[in-house]
Amino acid sequence: MKQGIHPKNYRLVVFQDMSNGHTFITRSTAPSRETVKWEDGNEYPLIKLEISNTSHPFYTGKMKLVDTAGRVDKFMNRYKDHVGRKK
Repeated sequence: MKQGIHPKNYRLVVFQDMSNGHTFITRSTAPSRETVKWEDGNEYPLIKLEISNTSHPFYTGKMKLVDTAGRVDKFMNRYKDHVGRKK
């Protein structure tokens, strides 16, 4: 392993999955402007995630559409004549 290439400013950070509200705390160097009060009463930086292992279909075994900007609706409206049609 090369010396001197890894950051030294690791700190505890809370990550929150925005699709299901699951939160967990781990060490990270990711910057954050938001903070949150954790279960131990201390305040930690907050990083918001779109998808984590608790909401990703690969890990949960459930197919779930995560639509953050109406992309699925746009696609369905654009190709509504083709969706569901058999070849």
